[in-house]
Amino acid sequence: MPAPTDFHVFDLGVVVLQHGATLRNARLAYQTYGTLNADRSNAIVYPTWFSGRHTDNEWLIGPDKALDPERWFIIVPNMLGNGLSSSPSNTPPPYDRARFPHVTFHDQVECQFRLVTEHFGIETLPLVTGWSMGAGQTYQWAVSHPEMVQRAVPFCGSSVTAPHNRVFLESVSAALRADAAFAGGWYRDDAWPTTGLRAFARVYAGWGFSQAFYWQEEWRRLGHSSLEDFLIGFWEDFFLDERDPNNLLAMIWTWFHGDVGQTPGFGGDTVAALNSIRCPVLAMPAEKDLYFPPEDEQWASQHIPRGDVRVIPGVWGHFAGGGQNPEDTAFIDQGLRDMLAREV
Repeated sequence: MPAPTDFHVFDLGVVVLQHGATLRNARLAYQTYGTLNADRSNAIVYPTWFSGRHTDNEWLIGPDKALDPERWFIIVPNMLGNGLSSSPSNTPPPYDRARFPHVTFHDQVECQFRLVTEHFGIETLPLVTGWSMGAGQTYQWAVSHPEMVQRAVPFCGSSVTAPHNRVFLESVSAALRADAAFAGGWYRDDAWPTTGLRAFARVYAGWGFSQAFYWQEEWRRLGHSSLEDFLIGFWEDFFLDERDPNNLLAMIWTWFHGDVGQTPGFGGDTVAALNSIRCPVLAMPAEKDLYFPPEDEQWASQHIPRGDVRVIPGVWGHFAGGGQNPEDTAFIDQGLRDMLAREV
């Protein structure tokens, strides 16, 4: 489906990134759901995920959900690099396309912090939550702004990107770059690296869902008639749908280098950063997630003073958090309900 146009833009102006580059005329695209109350105490931040846009988060928002816009003011900021906020595809020279600078999770959250505080005047957040890279941003919010975040619920994501996860990211990146049309990131509009994007999608398909998902042919529940139909109709279609290759690689860099220990003041000490989190944290990894297995979050949780882990059961792997399986959606929603009911 075409990229959404129903969003607001917060002009960030000059943004000096953690790795030293300066983005001028930077912009943060976002959408809100619900109404901010008089004392600005009902705001929830729900960041986007790898290649996702704010509309891709809407499956977890609604009057029948914990994230009820009749009660909460839900802010969905689009990540830098996703094509709506400042990205390789929409930034003018000299930081356009392959020259787009490196953006960390810390950078993402600092831009969101400015939106929340400068634009909305919000001083406290009852909840920050997110899937996948959204979970990485959730952890980062809890570390960067412990004075604001009252509860954190990261699902199917992590506070630090594990070595095996990085191997996956290297493989999809290599598949995309191998297309001659990619041209080092300076591909032409009339010579889109379609072959590389299709290869990117095929590699991704082996990781997004579990082995058991494929054994049980769960893809039939998504309306696909064969395995090949699923690989083309679900995976290739997704990445060929206005996903700019340089945008994908920019977000991969952020994901690859995810580590709350790189937050200023912690000197790379991930454990110290996790120890600094003040709020209760409920991590919800998926039982068979190949990127973010439960043991990774169980390791992190032991270093978070008020950390807990609740494993999403089932065979949908990473996409247990993608909003496409009703059972998993209900499990995640219940976790959010439980946390929002918790005293802080």
